[in-house]
Amino acid sequence: MKLRTVLLFGAPGSGKGTQGRILGAIPGFFHFSCGEVFRSLSPDTELGRIFLQYSSQGRLVPDEPTVELWRRYLADSERAGRYHPESDFLVLDGIPRNVRQAELLADTLDVRAVLHLTCADPEQLVQRLQRRALRENRLDDAHLEVIRDRLRTYERETRPVLDFYPPDIRHEINAAQPPIAVLVDILQILRRL
Repeated sequence: MKLRTVLLFGAPGSGKGTQGRILGAIPGFFHFSCGEVFRSLSPDTELGRIFLQYSSQGRLVPDEPTVELWRRYLADSERAGRYHPESDFLVLDGIPRNVRQAELLADTLDVRAVLHLTCADPEQLVQRLQRRALRENRLDDAHLEVIRDRLRTYERETRPVLDFYPPDIRHEINAAQPPIAVLVDILQILRRL
C-alpha cells in the first residue's frame, strides 16, 4: 500500500516545521519532520554522529541513512499506534531533500499535494533562522555562514525536487505572510483532497 502523502516543501526558515506541527495535531494527519528526528538522535549513535557531521557544515545527510531513519521512524510510529497508514495522511517535512531521495521513495509514497512555501526575500529567511537558533538552541542555525550554506544547498539540491512531481499537485504558498494566513492557505488546499 502506498502512503497518502502531503509534502511540505520550502527553503530553511520558510515555516515547514511550524505548519507541519499544526497539521500533525489534526486528526487524520501524521507529521514527520526529518530534521526533528535527526536532532533527537543521541550523538553516541551512528546516525546521530552522521547528522552532526553534516548539519554542522550546512550539508545534507546522505540519502541512504536519511531514508533508513525515515522508514524506521514510520514503522515505530505505526507499531506504537501514533500513525495509521490506512487512514492518516502522512505530512512530510524535510524529506525528500533531493531528486535521488524522491526516486527512492516513489514506490512508497502516493503524493497528493506538494505545498511549496515560498519567500521572495532570502534575508527574511536568514533572520528567521537566526531567531530560531536562539529560541531552540539549534546548532545547525547558529552561524551565519552555515545558514547561507544551507540556503545555497536548498537551491542547488532540494529545489529541483519540485520538478519530480507533476505541476497539477504543486501549490505555491506565500510563506512571508503571518503563520495563521499560511495555515489558512494550506487548509484550503487540503480541504480539496
